[in-house]
Amino acid sequence: MEKIERGRVNLAQKSQQKATVKQIKQQQQQKKQKRMRVLIWGIVVCFIALIAAAIILKPKAGVVDIAYDKVPTLGSVEAPVKIAEFGDFKCPTCQYFSKDILSQIKKDYVDTGKASFSFLNFTIIAQDSYTAALAGQSIYHQNKDEFWKFYDALYENQQADEQAAWATPDFLTELAKSNGVNVDYDKLRKDIDEGTYSGEIDKQNALARKKNFTGTPTVLINGKVLDSSVSLDYSKLKVELDKAVEEAGK
Repeated sequence: MEKIERGRVNLAQKSQQKATVKQIKQQQQQKKQKRMRVLIWGIVVCFIALIAAAIILKPKAGVVDIAYDKVPTLGSVEAPVKIAEFGDFKCPTCQYFSKDILSQIKKDYVDTGKASFSFLNFTIIAQDSYTAALAGQSIYHQNKDEFWKFYDALYENQQADEQAAWATPDFLTELAKSNGVNVDYDKLRKDIDEGTYSGEIDKQNALARKKNFTGTPTVLINGKVLDSSVSLDYSKLKVELDKAVEEAGK
C-alpha cells in the first residue's frame, strides 16, 4: 500500500514538473514573440523614418537656376516672368518655335513688359550645332542686341537636312554679313575657329543634361520646365504664361 502511495506521489510530482516545464516553455515562447514584435515594429518605424527623411531632404524638382543677365535676353531681366529656351540652331522644331511661337510671345508678353525671353544652347543635333552656337555666343558678346538678328537669320536659313554639316565657319560668317549683323566679322570668324566661348556652351549643355532635358526646344517659365505639348502649342502656352503673370502680380 505504501508503495502505491509513493507511486501516486511520484506521478503527481512528474505531472507537476511537466506542467511547470510547459509553463516555462510557454513563457519563453511569449517572450520570444514579444521580442519579435518589438523588433518588427522597430524595423517598421525605422523604415517610415527613412522614407520621411528622403521626402524632406529630396531636392525640389523642376526648377532650373539660370543667370538671365549672362545669356541673350529679350526684354528686361527684371521682368516678373522669365521665359527661357534651350535650343539647337540645327533643330527643325526649334525653327518652328522661333517662327511661330516666339513672335507671339514677343507681342503679348515681352513687348508689354510682362516677361523676358532668354536663349541658351543645348547642342544635340550634330557637331556643327556647336559651331553655330560658337557663332551665336561671339555675336552676343560683341553686340547683345544683334544676337537676335543672327538668331532669326540662322533659323530662316536652316537647311532641310539636319545631318548635313552646313553650319560651317564660312557659312556662319557670311550669314552675319549678308544680314547686316553689326559686329566685327574678323573677330567672329576668329572666335568660331578658336572656340572662344566654348566654356559657356559647355556649361549650358551640362546644365541641360544634369536636368535631364530630353530634346530641343526645352522651354521654361521661371525655371520650371514645360512639356513640349504645352510649349509648342501657343494656346496652351498662353494659359501657363497668364498664370505666371497673375502669380507674379500677387
